[in-house]
Amino acid sequence: MVDAHQTFVIVGAGLAGAKAAETLRSEGFTGRVILIGDEREHPYERPPLSKGFLIGNDERDSVFVQRPGWYAEHDVELHLGQPVVHLDRTARTVRLGDGTTLQYDKLLLATGSEPRRLDVPGTDLAGVHHLRRLAHSERLKRVLANLGRENGHLVIAGAGWIGLEVAAAARGYGAEVTVVEPSPTPLHAVLGPELGAVFTDLHTEHGVRFRFGARLTEITGQDGMVLSVVTDDGEEHPAHDVLAAIGAAPRTALAETAGLTLAGRAEGGGISVDASLRTSDPDIYAAGDVANAFNPLLGVRLRVEHWANALNGGPAAARAMLGHPVTYDRVPYFFSDQYDLGMEFSGHAAPGTYDQVVARGDVGKRQFIAFWLREGRVLAGMNVNVWDVTEPIQRLIRSGRQVDPDRLSDPSVPLASFLD
Repeated sequence: MVDAHQTFVIVGAGLAGAKAAETLRSEGFTGRVILIGDEREHPYERPPLSKGFLIGNDERDSVFVQRPGWYAEHDVELHLGQPVVHLDRTARTVRLGDGTTLQYDKLLLATGSEPRRLDVPGTDLAGVHHLRRLAHSERLKRVLANLGRENGHLVIAGAGWIGLEVAAAARGYGAEVTVVEPSPTPLHAVLGPELGAVFTDLHTEHGVRFRFGARLTEITGQDGMVLSVVTDDGEEHPAHDVLAAIGAAPRTALAETAGLTLAGRAEGGGISVDASLRTSDPDIYAAGDVANAFNPLLGVRLRVEHWANALNGGPAAARAMLGHPVTYDRVPYFFSDQYDLGMEFSGHAAPGTYDQVVARGDVGKRQFIAFWLREGRVLAGMNVNVWDVTEPIQRLIRSGRQVDPDRLSDPSVPLASFLD
C-alpha cells in the first residue's frame, strides 16, 4: 500500500522522469515526489534538438515537458543542476553532488544515455561537437548558421538518425556537409541496405557527400580550431567543425556501483528490468534510455533510446511503483524528419531476424510503407510520407498473424483487411 508518508525519488529529469512525476500525481499519490536532474534546465524533450529547434522552426520554450510553474503547483520537488553521486540501497538513500542526502521508499532511475566519444587524436579541439543536451543544440545551431554564412564544412561521424537529421539541418543553413560512415549505407543496422539506400539518395540530392566504408582516424587543427579530418582510407577532408554522432551509451554508473543487475553488451547494455520495469532491487525501477526491459510481446530484451519509450516508459514505471499491475509491452516507435521526408517506424527488426522486406507504394518517390517480415509475420513497418497508418501497422505487428506478402505490397488492399 502507498500512503502519504512515503517518498518517491526520481533520478533523471528528462522526459521519462518528468512524465513519471506527472503520473504519480495524476494517479492520486499524495506522498513526497522528488525529481533530480544534473542539468539546470527544467525537463525537456530531446527530438527538437536535432529537428525543429535546431532548424529554427521551434522556439526554445516549446521543448519543455511542462511549464516551469507546474512542478511547484503539483508539489514536485525539483533538484536541478545536481547529479546523484551515490546510491545506498541498504539505507535507501541517494546523495547529491552538494552533499544533500535524500531517503526514498521507491526509486526510479531515468538517467538516460550519453553520446559515445570519438577515440581519435584531435577531439579536444573547439570545433568538435556532440548532441545530447539543450546546450549542445543551442551551440550547434549557432555553428551551423555561421558555417552557412561562410560556406564552411561540417564533417559528421556516423550516419544514424542524429547524424542524418543534423546533416539535413546543416544543409538548410547552407553549410557544406560530409558524412563518414563505416557501413555501406546510412542506418544500415536499423533499416538494412534496401531502405538505407533511400536515405543515401535523399541526402545526396541535397548536396551531402558520403564516405561509406570509412572511419575517422584523426581530426587535425591549428590554434585550437579544426582544419580537416583524416579517414582510415588515407583521405583528408576539409572541416571547420565535426559532429560525433556514433551512438549513445546508457548511463549506468550509479546502478553499477550500487550492485544492480546490468544487461550485457550483446543485449544492448543498460539496467536490466523485468516487464514491469522493476530492477533486481524490488524498490528500484528504471525507465527510458537506460532501461533494458524484457518485452513480452516481442519475446526479447530491448533497450530503446527513442522518444516514445521515454514518453510511455516513465508513466508505466510510476504505476508499477504505486503497486499497479504493469506489463510494459509497447511496440517500439520512433520518427524522423529530414528535408521533405517524414517517416515513422514501428516494431523491431534486428539484422538477421527477418527474411523479407516488402514495400507498398512508390519507393522512388519516397511515398511508401515498408514491412520487415519473418515467415510471413510482420516484425516492423516504416511509413515514409504516408500518414495515419501507425495504428494499423502496430496492430498488425501485435497480431503476429501471417500475411500474404503480395497482398501486403498492393496499395489497393486496405491495411485494415489484414486485421479482420
